[in-house]
Amino acid sequence: MNEVIKTLLKHRSIRKFEERPLSNQEIETIVKSAQAASSSSFIQAYSIIGVKNKDTKQKLAELSGNQAYVAENGHFFVFCADLHRHELLAEKEGADVTTALESTEKFMVAVIDAALAAQNAAVAAESMGMGICYIGGLRNNLIGVSEVLKTPERVIPLFGLAVGYPAQNPDVKPRLPIGGVYFEDAYSSDEEQVKQLEEYNKVVSEYYMGRTAGARSDNWTGQMAKMLSNPARMYMKEFVNGKGFSNK
Repeated sequence: MNEVIKTLLKHRSIRKFEERPLSNQEIETIVKSAQAASSSSFIQAYSIIGVKNKDTKQKLAELSGNQAYVAENGHFFVFCADLHRHELLAEKEGADVTTALESTEKFMVAVIDAALAAQNAAVAAESMGMGICYIGGLRNNLIGVSEVLKTPERVIPLFGLAVGYPAQNPDVKPRLPIGGVYFEDAYSSDEEQVKQLEEYNKVVSEYYMGRTAGARSDNWTGQMAKMLSNPARMYMKEFVNGKGFSNK
């Protein structure tokens, strides 16, 4: 097993970091690694906003649900779906690209490009001895986040990435069994999926029992059912459409 695979398999979310800001060189290395990710048709439909200012970090932490590690980390990156530059290049070239930019397909391309870039950044950071935590909580209030980051039309902050040197050492959280996510030649049967879920529930319950000295023993399907029974961020479609995405 090579070092890249070892790094991938030992991933944990880190929510407590040393008071040690990343150097400019470390930031540049992470961003360049993000840029090396694949991009659909070379469109590069994403941007990364690095946040150093403590007050700005604190505002984002509050908008994310008062998550302290949004404010307290080595560096905070915000990954955005970005078709604004494509609007600018169209003006430069005298082209009408509005229909393409407002298509659901290009919205998906922008989201996928940003996600691929972010995962490259995460792996790069972890390979350098750092820890990371993705912050989907930014989507709790994208109107506020967009105002703080001054993002223009056709730019949507998708999620944050807190990066820094770990000040904790949590266990690796067990994932679904490989048979629960990898199917060959066709999608798995419901019967097989239920079997995989039952096996996974046992693993997750044992994980929480060990992690909390018996104080918690809930399983994965129960967690997910509870979460999905309370729909969240239901303003998203209106916000996405309002930013000029996915209107066609």
